[in-house]
Amino acid sequence: MLESKFQKFNHLKIHTQYSICEGAIKIDDLKEFSKENKIKSLAISDTSNLCGALEFSEKLSKIGTQPIIGTQINFRYEETIGLLPLFALNEVGYKRIIELSSLSYLNNSELSEPNVPFEELLKVDEGIAIFSGTVFGLFGNLFDKGKFLDIEKLYSKLKSIYNDRFYIELQRHGDHNEDIFEKFNLKKSADLEIPLIATNETYYIDKDMHEAHDALICIKNKTYIQEKKRIRFSKNHYFKNDNEMYELFSDIPEALENNYHFPFRCSFKPSFSKPILPNISSEKEGNADDILKKSSIDGLKDKFINIFKKKNQNLSTDKDYLKYLDRLNHELDIIIEMRYSSYFLIVSDYIKWAKKNEIPVGPGRGSGAGSLVAWCLSITDVDPIKFNLIFERFLNPDRISMPDFDIDFCEEKRDLVFEYLTKKYKESVAHIITFGKLKARMVIRDVGRVMGLSYGFVDSISKMIPFDPSRPQNLTECIVGEPRLQKLINEDPRVKKLTDLSLKLEGLNRNVATHAAGVVIADKKLTDVVPLYKDNTANLLLPSTQFDMYSAENAGLIKFDFLGLKTLTVINNTQNLIRKKDKDFNIEYINYEDQKVFDLLSSGKTVGLFQIESAGMREALIQMKPNHIEDIIALVALYRPGPMSNIPIYNDCKHGKQKPDYLHPLLEEILKPTYGVIIYQEQVMQIAQKLSGFTAGQADILRRAMGKKKRAELEKQKMNFISGAVNNGISKDVAAGIFLKIEPFAEYGFNKSHAAAYAIISYQTAYLKAYYPKEFIAASMTMDISNQNKLSEFYEELKRLDIKINRPDINVCFADFRNDDKKFYYALGGIKAVGYEAISNIIKERLSNGKFCSIYDFIKRVNPKDINKLQLEGLVKAGAFDCINKNRLALFNSIPSLITKSKNIFENKSANQIDLFNNTEDDEDDFIPKIDDWKFEERLSKEFEAVGFFISDHPLNQFKETFEDYDIINFENLNNLSDNKDHNIAATLLKIQERKTSKGNSYGVLKLTDLSGVFELFIFSDILESNRNILKEGNSLILTLAKSVSDENNRFKRVNVKKIISLKDLINVPIKNASFKLNSLKDLDELSKFLIDPGNTNISVEIVEDNKILYFKLKNGRNLDRKTLNLIRNKEISAIIN
Repeated sequence: MLESKFQKFNHLKIHTQYSICEGAIKIDDLKEFSKENKIKSLAISDTSNLCGALEFSEKLSKIGTQPIIGTQINFRYEETIGLLPLFALNEVGYKRIIELSSLSYLNNSELSEPNVPFEELLKVDEGIAIFSGTVFGLFGNLFDKGKFLDIEKLYSKLKSIYNDRFYIELQRHGDHNEDIFEKFNLKKSADLEIPLIATNETYYIDKDMHEAHDALICIKNKTYIQEKKRIRFSKNHYFKNDNEMYELFSDIPEALENNYHFPFRCSFKPSFSKPILPNISSEKEGNADDILKKSSIDGLKDKFINIFKKKNQNLSTDKDYLKYLDRLNHELDIIIEMRYSSYFLIVSDYIKWAKKNEIPVGPGRGSGAGSLVAWCLSITDVDPIKFNLIFERFLNPDRISMPDFDIDFCEEKRDLVFEYLTKKYKESVAHIITFGKLKARMVIRDVGRVMGLSYGFVDSISKMIPFDPSRPQNLTECIVGEPRLQKLINEDPRVKKLTDLSLKLEGLNRNVATHAAGVVIADKKLTDVVPLYKDNTANLLLPSTQFDMYSAENAGLIKFDFLGLKTLTVINNTQNLIRKKDKDFNIEYINYEDQKVFDLLSSGKTVGLFQIESAGMREALIQMKPNHIEDIIALVALYRPGPMSNIPIYNDCKHGKQKPDYLHPLLEEILKPTYGVIIYQEQVMQIAQKLSGFTAGQADILRRAMGKKKRAELEKQKMNFISGAVNNGISKDVAAGIFLKIEPFAEYGFNKSHAAAYAIISYQTAYLKAYYPKEFIAASMTMDISNQNKLSEFYEELKRLDIKINRPDINVCFADFRNDDKKFYYALGGIKAVGYEAISNIIKERLSNGKFCSIYDFIKRVNPKDINKLQLEGLVKAGAFDCINKNRLALFNSIPSLITKSKNIFENKSANQIDLFNNTEDDEDDFIPKIDDWKFEERLSKEFEAVGFFISDHPLNQFKETFEDYDIINFENLNNLSDNKDHNIAATLLKIQERKTSKGNSYGVLKLTDLSGVFELFIFSDILESNRNILKEGNSLILTLAKSVSDENNRFKRVNVKKIISLKDLINVPIKNASFKLNSLKDLDELSKFLIDPGNTNISVEIVEDNKILYFKLKNGRNLDRKTLNLIRNKEISAIIN
């Protein structure tokens, strides 16, 4: 076996990808490299954080490499800030560098880089080693400023405190000023007797990464590669081998010797920890277990009194109460045994606080909704016994990974809950950090920018990369699947360079963010366990852990999820609107068996309804015809890849078209609610309990084994299942057969607790829409006020419901969407580029001082701070000023003058001056030109730009006269046809999304609108590629469609797009042949007036008069265009063209 080239020199300055936009080493790659080269020890030394410490430690120690934990922290000395490397020699040292790293963020409210006062280093610090750092570090910066005496003074202080744990660091990369800084350091080392150590600042593993790393540095510093005055690193920051390093420092053996011995001084590595469950027991509050028992039993009594309407004095003999109490005691025993009491009480506390403070909270989420204790403590609103939910799916002694409660809060008020947590838990609570990645599109954009390529050019390339979060592709896959990109790479060297660099940088961390939903709470100061981070620009109440979710959990922290669910905000806002006319309305007390609601669901008209508004869901609802909340629960669980194929079976069994298969008589009770279809994970667990005598905990292990598809564990569980079934009197063959049948269901079985909780929200939204459609849609549209695609759907829904809509109007509408008994008012804040706050101020002025009489009156009364060019353009294009001036183009062109005029008026008011020359409305003519307005098509095009859809008219209306020529039908009629012939529809393209199939083939999703409504069509790659030039948003098209029809209900399954033509181009194509049918010679005189000019159209005429038919053809062609043809048809003369 060959000896490794990496045995003696220890790389102590490894920058992983957690050195954001600086380190280009992924820890997984480093692990494989270290394994392959038998590297004995490595030190992580990321810039300004310890984010990768635990991951680095665990992954490297598994392959036999000693992990050394270090970091580089910015220290501030007087006016100079710079990095110093710190290393943990033992556990005390590790905790200290955690504290210092955290301090650099938490005690630094300025917008400068995170830093710590240098004085912090002068405290006695056992367990830490300090290096003097690089030429770009703190002492390098002081050296650059000529502060040599300060450096000597600080070196002496560090030496006196840290003794031989302070090293003067030597590096030889060939970077700027490195050689003269080394000479200075060698002298100080000799003078002050400070040991030397050789290091290599390693940013990447392989030499050929240098150019890509240079681009990465430019991305970080927002510079360009061709810039001369920017930070540049030499080509020597790769992972050098022993020979290279020993040759480099052969003249300073002391530096090499200290490097070799350094790992022997390090005796600590952070390791994975079992969950550290917070314990809130105290002498003052009492024991958490006792509090949980009392609170749970009190909560159960409260539920029976208020929900089941039972009397307190009768509970001790009530059969239902005793049944619930028995389940409650069972759960409490498990919770207390697993030391989860404090966890439940913490969650219950902040949920009760939220509800008390009128912050909407979801009914529950995930497996936690299966807990009766959670229901009694108001953590969930789902009665687990009513819905047959299993507690052990959430918590049991055999569960390996610790569960957590996912709680949905109203998105608008969630920050109030964080504020409460901050006050209550102080330094023991934090968010969890996340890292944005240089994914395929992002890396192309970033690299293209630093290469100096034009924005438009890079944008066109990045748009060739499909964006589909459900099926993300890496850059290599995108290139392989996109012929246009391959062609550019082969023909354009700039694109070749762009993709080469991007492929090397793809997947690295790009930026730091906060997982706002994830929160960790400990019963101690968090910095005792993990380093903390705070983004002072983000205005967040809580800091974040420097460890991501994976590492935070591995460090033993328990995560609490505070999810923002906008539907809760919609429900709450709808409720507030309803209470204006019905003050007693409360969503919590609605009837969950309301037939009107089920009729709405069965119709498939579910736009805006939670979880059930997609086209596929609508179709499923129409087929299912739900009449019970259990149907909605089942659909929420079934509508996913895999189990979706069981929806027809469920429906057929529900409607008596097929007999349910219960697998075994003993299982009928379990499978009857779902018509023999295994839908839920809980059902798999119940089957194991019923047939084979499994405990609930054992059944959960079986469920997980089936879901994870681990063969060895599965075989073991299969034996246990069959053995238990045989003991219950079931034959071995039957038991084995049942196991084989339930196994595939378990792989994609859904958590019923989660489905039930979300089905409740779905039903609530359906109830609101059924009984209060205006209020519900107003609240929904206001919630999605910046999402033009969603607003378009709601707008179509308003039209379908025959609700009269007031178009954008500066004198009538408001900033948000509103309604009264007569009308629905479109939100001015829903127009692109119109700021919500600014338009709110304008509306406030109108409400205070009356409607705006003219444009002059508008600019005279509105604060200039509330108007800008983009905002006024949006309002004009949307027609918001039509009430005071209908000429949109004239207003649009005068916007710069209007803004200037407004500022002048405001300045004169502020100076208490009167404008003697421009104080009357007659002067509007001076700044509003007298020109013709936009033509119909351009007017609608501008409206589309501002609103995102067509609100005043439809672009197809200008082409209606030609529909007959091409046998155009609308899409709604196409759905009602039973044939499978080709048909033409005319539609305007609202949006196009390009995606990839699992095999990598391109396809497009077209969102279209015709005169009957909005719909979506899929187009395959051949149609997409051949029509790219006309598939532009806002273009009107003719699409030839063929549909396949189901054999039973005559409902279409799929519509294929066979051909696409631009309607505008088609209209402009010269007419080759035209035939006219006349009823008299008088009509011929009328026709001749339009066919005077010579041209290329062949004209034939048929005259029917006095039972005679005359047919003739003009010898010479005539000039006939569409406009003239429409004028002829308006004279009731029949025409056929081809």
